[in-house]
Amino acid sequence: MPGEQHQTPFEERLSAVLHDAGGGFDTDRTALVAGGRSRGRRALTRRRAGVVGGAVAGVALVGVGGAVLLPQGKSDGPDVSAASSSTSSRPSASASTPPPEPVSGDTILGEFKKLLPEGKFSQEDARGSADAPYAYLVYDDGEGAAAMNVSFQRVEPGSPHVRELTGCPDRTFTPYDDCSSTRLPDGSLLRLLKGYEYPDKRVDTKYWSADLVTTEGQHVSVGEWNAAAQKGAPVSRAEPPLSAEELKEVVTAEVWRKVVDAMPASPTPPAAAPSDTVPPAVSGKNITETLTGLLPEGLDVVRKGGQETEYTYVVVDDGRGESMVQVNVQYGMADVAHQLYAGGETLPDGTRVAVQEGNGDDRVAGVLMWTADTLRPGEAGFRVVISAFNNGAPHAEPSRGTPALTMDQLREMALSPEWDELR
Repeated sequence: MPGEQHQTPFEERLSAVLHDAGGGFDTDRTALVAGGRSRGRRALTRRRAGVVGGAVAGVALVGVGGAVLLPQGKSDGPDVSAASSSTSSRPSASASTPPPEPVSGDTILGEFKKLLPEGKFSQEDARGSADAPYAYLVYDDGEGAAAMNVSFQRVEPGSPHVRELTGCPDRTFTPYDDCSSTRLPDGSLLRLLKGYEYPDKRVDTKYWSADLVTTEGQHVSVGEWNAAAQKGAPVSRAEPPLSAEELKEVVTAEVWRKVVDAMPASPTPPAAAPSDTVPPAVSGKNITETLTGLLPEGLDVVRKGGQETEYTYVVVDDGRGESMVQVNVQYGMADVAHQLYAGGETLPDGTRVAVQEGNGDDRVAGVLMWTADTLRPGEAGFRVVISAFNNGAPHAEPSRGTPALTMDQLREMALSPEWDELR
């Protein structure tokens, strides 16, 4: 699955992954992540987008992105504005149509307060449409203080990012209590999500959000917590103050579309130069089919999922407990082979191999992660990395003593010529 936290390829975890793309998630290095030069993804470590920090990881997979399915636009006040930065260009106004007037931070904050039920406000902060607009406050309706925010960005209609913002997350990586994704009569997409600040639920802070993306690409996100701050504050009430229906009313307010319209257009990025050496990303569907075809007999696949490209996972059970098996298939890693495979072996055909047995989650005792990491020879740097865990989901307690696959089986699967069919 949902990269932005990065450290060394084998030891450290990403610590702010996908925050800009959407959501304030800490990454778990138990994710196999594999960067890929084409996206500037280099040896990042995580179990999957949207997952919270972990322990030893073998590699990197970034860009879950989509795969991600995370709450978007979260912020804890002034520093979350990054999550609201626009991501696509808005058509410039014609000579006969003047650009919209800027909307001030005070105006955004005032409109936000008008849409909330009667209560007390404190710790207010806001920024206007000229620079990543948002509003933040602490609201108290007499039942306990709650941090709340509204943020804005512009997205490309129909792009994968829209699906990330409005689709329900994969429960394997992002536990939540309730989620709905619907299309409104005007064509806008709305997601209402009742989840948690931390996917591993290490504290009881809840995070509920509403994300609206219009047919014009206007993205409005409203978030609320059951504490006076996103992080670091004790829970002050059983649940955030607004119900799902009230969140919908706030996020769909017509005034917010004017805020997005007033945001300055982002410069159109230059088109990427075509590459003669690096093929397109490998299809997630094909990866899943290959992975399941290589599983040893006696393993029942109870769940599966992943990204549209590069990363997929299955959860298997041999009758002795669930075990998550994930694979990352990517190009563009030849230039860092000396780092990834130092101390490993080189086969007669030039394939590099590194194996690792380690802790799969430094916040859950007893979780094991076994990894076989391979790199085929050639300039494209075709890499296949397979890991198995002794639990069925990130941050879950161990469901068995060891992963369902042995290290020899993982190595055999990662070196299988079946993967060459995807090259």
